[in-house]
Amino acid sequence: MISTDNINIESIKPIPSPLEIKNKYPLSDNIYRSIKEHRLVIRDIINKKDPRLLVITGPCSIHDEDAVRDYSNRLVRIRNSYPNLFIVMRVYFEKPRTITGWKGLIMDPDLDDTCDITKGIYLARKIMVDLVNKHIPIACEFLDSISAQYISDLVSYGAIGARTTQSQIHRLMSSGLSAPIGFKNTTDGNIIIALNSILASKESHTFLGVNNEGIASIVKTKGNTNCHLILRGGKTPNYSKESIHYATKESIERHINCGIVVDCSHANSNKDFRNQKKVIHNICHQLSDSVCNIVGVMIESNIYEGNQPLVSKEDLQYGISITDACISFNETIQLLGALNKVK
Repeated sequence: MISTDNINIESIKPIPSPLEIKNKYPLSDNIYRSIKEHRLVIRDIINKKDPRLLVITGPCSIHDEDAVRDYSNRLVRIRNSYPNLFIVMRVYFEKPRTITGWKGLIMDPDLDDTCDITKGIYLARKIMVDLVNKHIPIACEFLDSISAQYISDLVSYGAIGARTTQSQIHRLMSSGLSAPIGFKNTTDGNIIIALNSILASKESHTFLGVNNEGIASIVKTKGNTNCHLILRGGKTPNYSKESIHYATKESIERHINCGIVVDCSHANSNKDFRNQKKVIHNICHQLSDSVCNIVGVMIESNIYEGNQPLVSKEDLQYGISITDACISFNETIQLLGALNKVK
């Protein structure tokens, strides 16, 4: 028999349904209420109804459960010291790759290219449950439309990355997600594409997805009205006063929320983690202007600064990123203090 189906597929393995994995790590109604409250606070901040500054800080990517617990405990100890900030922990489990590379904890939890995705989803949810039980708001990047069904109920803020901001699938998915969503400008710095994504995500859509039982389903969304722009730089940084003014003007012309979050890493730091503090100091200066539309910042921060190559899991140094280089937690504290003082 001649086959034309799945010629380039080596194997297809079923995974547990979202409901099965959620039941493995149940949450109390009190914790779910806390997540809803965090989302409402973020909604009000990006709509400039809450005067606090949204600060999303944490590792470029999560690869070590012990280090996540360590970082989150440090965050819990210091967060009340900054009343003018609303601090959300960056908890990124999926990494988009330009060509190849480690795709994140969900896709490869053992860091060895064995890609035990079932283990990765269980581990990701276990980590997230630990965090929300500490009342830590979680931010993540939504990369895979199916994995979102397994973890999105725990997320207070979602981002769509520069490589997927133009993706039809991500626009449709965002229209149904329950958390506020930030769309990053594209890697070349184009903000219009991100603004178009925001407009698309505000509308109702129908698409193919999976339900809580893991069954392929027709998904009809209501539209997500809590979307906004994230500036992450492009061919050049785009966090200057002029860049913020331009982004604000283009947003207003399209009747889009003009609250802007600045990603202090990536192209805005010229891919040098040490430059994140320069971005923060510039933002502090801009925030002193009462008409500034910057409502938040993203900081790539880990326990210790820098990054390291992923060659062997056993040789990795504790608390150091295996993807983008990060500033240390100690420097993060200094930057939080500067932002809190000006805001």
